Amino acid sequence: MEIIKKIYNIKNIAVISLIAMFFSCKNDAKKVRDFLADKNLPIGQAKDIDHVYKDSGKVTSKLKAPILHDYSNRNEHPYNEFPKGIKIVTYENEGKDSTVITGNYALSYSKTNVSEIKGNVVVYNHTNMRKLETNQLFWDQKEKYFFTEDGFRVTSTQDTINGFGFESKQDLSKWIMKDITGEIKIKKEGL
Repeated sequence: MEIIKKIYNIKNIAVISLIAMFFSCKNDAKKVRDFLADKNLPIGQAKDIDHVYKDSGKVTSKLKAPILHDYSNRNEHPYNEFPKGIKIVTYENEGKDSTVITGNYALSYSKTNVSEIKGNVVVYNHTNMRKLETNQLFWDQKEKYFFTEDGFRVTSTQDTINGFGFESKQDLSKWIMKDITGEIKIKKEGL
């Protein structure tokens, strides 16, 4: 009988110790986020991202990326990093017009809604068949606006324009180009 009591006492002590250990190992979520931020580590990581953005039930864009690092734990400038590239397809006019944006690396800042895309950046508008190529591009998602001070090339079915410094709407219309060279076909109007 005494052996059974000792076994029960040992089991009770083990259970109480285990419960105490679980409650003492509780981490404060804020402390974990601060630790990760201090060590410049992402708060989350994801692979093979395939995200659809909607507004009022309509698809506005799709994002694909092999890897996402989430640095939303930064107080000053929270961001997402896409270290192995990104592909974004935007849809306008009820899904008929689309612009495809690709690059080898991207950062997207959530407070400003501005993204920086680097390395073999290509923007292609399927409607007007215009393509922009550069090594660095900034994209203001609120204003639907692209800009760069890097070298660029814009090609269409009729024109090829090279330069340094470019701004345009997201659909590659209404652009401002700086320091340009190239071939541009224009329509002559009557004198």
